[in-house]
Amino acid sequence: MSERDKRHGVDGGNSSAGAQSQRSGYAEWFARPDPATGTTGLSFSCTMCGNCCTGPEGYVLITEAETAALAARLGIEVAEFLARYTKMTELGRSLNEKLSPYGHDCAFLDREKIPGKAVCGVYEDRPTQCRTWPFWNTVIQSRAHWERAKRGCPGIDRGTHYSVQQIRILRDRMEM
Repeated sequence: MSERDKRHGVDGGNSSAGAQSQRSGYAEWFARPDPATGTTGLSFSCTMCGNCCTGPEGYVLITEAETAALAARLGIEVAEFLARYTKMTELGRSLNEKLSPYGHDCAFLDREKIPGKAVCGVYEDRPTQCRTWPFWNTVIQSRAHWERAKRGCPGIDRGTHYSVQQIRILRDRMEM
């Protein structure tokens, strides 16, 4: 059985066992009480470091609805937005990147507006991929993955506490 199947309670046809494993937090380490604090869930608050918006060449996938919202925000036609700010990848349409001293920054990452901070120039209309960070399956699949992401993201394990339910909702909004 794959980790994705375990996470979603798929058990090869035995739905009661799958539901039980989901309720007990099987394959969801963040659903078990933390030995130090006794709490479940995870904490995260953005510090505006920009680390999640830069790095090696990558992608920020966007939907047609997100494309339309971003074009409207910028006051341009969708076709112009697509031509200026996106590219096709093997996984779908992605926002463009711009090379910076930090790596490949998202086209909308602004390092000038607030000195010492990196802000999203389209924050209110940012894509789902951005809205769901750091609650991607690739990050929350294990404590080790979470800790690895934490090395590059100072907002992980700080600030706003997310319940197990909130984490599941965010995780399931984007296949990452």
